[in-house]
Amino acid sequence: MMQIAPIAADAQQNASTSDTATSAFGLSFESLLKIILTQLTYQDPLKPMDNFEFVSQLAQFSQIQQGQTMNDRLDLLVSAQATGQATSLLGTQVDVPAGSATLTGKVVAITFDNGAPRVTLQTSDNRTISGISIGSITQVRQGN
Repeated sequence: MMQIAPIAADAQQNASTSDTATSAFGLSFESLLKIILTQLTYQDPLKPMDNFEFVSQLAQFSQIQQGQTMNDRLDLLVSAQATGQATSLLGTQVDVPAGSATLTGKVVAITFDNGAPRVTLQTSDNRTISGISIGSITQVRQGN
């Protein structure tokens, strides 16, 4: 049992750093630890759980929690990168396909719709077109 205490303490520390991380089962890492501890409490003393199996389960739950934390951080990184990419378009001339024609305009504003950046263009004939996805831009030039 002395080997289990450092693992449980380490797991609790990891759980406190990322309270929002959830496993594939939709439970928090702390809840999964409680399940394992409950399993140990009610196991048959004549047929105890194999130590290797117990440590293996803890490692698997730890990997699930770490994977979820990494996914959350990658989502934040992608969102920050998209924000940087979108703001770098301010003041540039861009081309956007519009049916069989191509619409050209200057990027005058950036909005974020559920985290997805959208640009607002002002055309040479002073029309304002908003809600254009960055993915639909086909060419970017320095603004005039």
